[in-house]
Amino acid sequence: MQQEATPFTPADARHRLVDVPGGRIHLVEQGTGPLVLLVHGFPELWYSWRYQLPALAAAGYRAVAIDVRGYGRSSVPDDVDAYRIGAHVEDNLAVVRALGAQRAVIVGHDWGSTIAADSALLRPDVFTAVGMLGVPYAPRGGMRPSDAFAMIGGDEEFYVRHFQEPGRAEAEIEPDVRAWLAGFYATLAGDTGPASGDGAVFFVPEGGRLSDRFVAGRPSWLTDDELDFCAGEFERTGLTGALNRYRCMDRDWEDLAEWDGAPLTQPSLFVAGELDASIAWLADAVEAFPTTLPGLVSSHLVEGCGHWVQQERPDEVNRLLTDWLRTLGTP
Repeated sequence: MQQEATPFTPADARHRLVDVPGGRIHLVEQGTGPLVLLVHGFPELWYSWRYQLPALAAAGYRAVAIDVRGYGRSSVPDDVDAYRIGAHVEDNLAVVRALGAQRAVIVGHDWGSTIAADSALLRPDVFTAVGMLGVPYAPRGGMRPSDAFAMIGGDEEFYVRHFQEPGRAEAEIEPDVRAWLAGFYATLAGDTGPASGDGAVFFVPEGGRLSDRFVAGRPSWLTDDELDFCAGEFERTGLTGALNRYRCMDRDWEDLAEWDGAPLTQPSLFVAGELDASIAWLADAVEAFPTTLPGLVSSHLVEGCGHWVQQERPDEVNRLLTDWLRTLGTP
């Protein structure tokens, strides 16, 4: 099913809805050639890849950015179990098939990085290379995630644990979605966020809210119109679908038992902002790359950049992506 383009769609890009198990996925595609599937994170949309779609198309690729299930115009299932990692992998497989392809390179940012990595881990026959932005690959380990989260933060609460109880984070966010998004984006951005490595942004004060740690200001890469577009999508869908990804982390740990400690062997790429606070608490995962990512082609920290790397530094990310893709073969 073809969808009408929005004013925010890159020129020559096309909107589509494709059937997947249990629903539909909305995607935006541009270009022809080998398929590159782009998977966004929290709290974003296909729109976070607006700068990559035309760049990859110009480089000879068929670039496809999806709204992950629970977001935007894709289906928003009610059941938390519908957001287990296997469901996201099946969505990505169904998108590849619906587009008439047999294989794809998959690239993700934030939660999308984890979804992309696990898609490549579970289906290496389809996802032949994987790019990860912002969040490094970390294999399934011995400790249940909820137990690990409970040990982090002391008197304060780690944000992932804060997101676990259905309705709790929604009660904070949904009364003013636009203001919450603006604060979250600014707090994790390189030009407006706190000093590099300040992990306090990930912790909720006792009896408080995550937004108590937000900074004021607007990142230079985010206009009022762009914020309005993103806020409008989340005001329409609510945040429960997006937050349910966090609520499946223990379920994922159970589902991935067969892959405990498994490396990703496909050709891979990692890109993150040097000011991204998440890199500080995920430093061990980056250090483990020689073991966990034996196919790593290159790893980059983008100077002066925060968490939203492909939006904050689109030209540099586009160059890194296309250079890496060329190492996989000429389109």
